[in-house]
Amino acid sequence: MKEEVPSNASEESQGWFLPDNVSRNSLYLSEAPPLPLNPWDVVLCISGTIISCENAIVVAIIFYTPAFRTPMFLLIGSLATADLLAGLGLIFHFAFIYCIQSEVVNLITVGLLVTSFTASVGSLLAITIDRYLSLYNALTYYSERTFTRTYIMLILTWGVSICFGHLPVMGWNCLKDDSTCSIVKPLTKNNLIILSISFFMVFALMLQLYVQICKIVCRHAHQIALQRHFLATSHYVTTRKGISTLAVILGTFASCWLPFAIYCLLGDYTYPALYTYMTVLPATYNSMINPVIYAFRNQEIQKVLWTICCGCISSSMPFRSRSPSDV
Repeated sequence: MKEEVPSNASEESQGWFLPDNVSRNSLYLSEAPPLPLNPWDVVLCISGTIISCENAIVVAIIFYTPAFRTPMFLLIGSLATADLLAGLGLIFHFAFIYCIQSEVVNLITVGLLVTSFTASVGSLLAITIDRYLSLYNALTYYSERTFTRTYIMLILTWGVSICFGHLPVMGWNCLKDDSTCSIVKPLTKNNLIILSISFFMVFALMLQLYVQICKIVCRHAHQIALQRHFLATSHYVTTRKGISTLAVILGTFASCWLPFAIYCLLGDYTYPALYTYMTVLPATYNSMINPVIYAFRNQEIQKVLWTICCGCISSSMPFRSRSPSDV
């Protein structure tokens, strides 16, 4: 006996879901009935376009600028690459779900999205670790060990992300058993729970590292203020600026991803699709905000952008060496 699904769920079960009004066998046929356009899918596609354009600029700048061959910019490039793939995944998912309607293509695009968003979160963790180490080991940060550590973090981040993305394609999906589906078809409930728990572990580690960074920033600001005899003013201003910047970074990340991560644990495949779209959309916005926080605020990247746009700054202008804590 087929399980009844709320009517509002079936009406919006498009895009992230296999539509209820189309049989699974018909998804393999070229003459499958066309799907009605879902406004939420349109919004996600537009978001993906903006994400792709933003991060493509960052990737191009870092790739074509020799001065950016440093650990800090390698990690920013990894983040931009992951977000670029996420934006392309949103575009491909929209195009394929309304044009091709194939289970195979659906699995591939969902796998791409899982890989890219996992790599994005992993790159954010790697950037946080790099920032902490640049402050904790400031004297030894610019060494060969830093490059080696950066490459290791990148390999681990993308290796784990690719493994997570291959799970649906390799058979861990709910195409043959709807009762095992999560709020995002064709991912299984167990698959999404593992991803959510992994996110909470990453978030807890980032929170702990940023707390330690705040302590180091406060201690450094206090020491500098004592040396310059401006304790009342300099210490307060520097500390407030550093803490507010870290609060914006961590607050943005949490506000974008926590709703979706929590709903992944609590939601069920019978829940209305509207809830999934309302939590997925803010998560995609994190990939839209990342270039602004981690790339476009950087003075060296700004110089390159001005040079490309209007030639206001000479491309031969020397870059000032900056540590990850400055970004």
